[in-house]
Amino acid sequence: MNMLLVLIPVALFLGAIGLAAFIWALRSGQFDDLEGSAARILDDEEDKPAPKGKDAREGKDAREARETQQVRRGRRE
Repeated sequence: MNMLLVLIPVALFLGAIGLAAFIWALRSGQFDDLEGSAARILDDEEDKPAPKGKDAREGKDAREARETQQVRRGRRE
């Protein structure tokens, strides 16, 4: 019986920590783009030809940002 006096507060404390972590994840946007991650896993970047023209000048980060926006809008090819 004395052990319950220790285990119940410990369980409540751990539950509160888990709830706080979940709320933090919601507020920081961890669950905003669930469909984009699913689409990116199927995308074969190795099969794409080397970029030419404007795409070659703007760099990989800009292209990835534009592709991510397109995925979020549902206009991914």
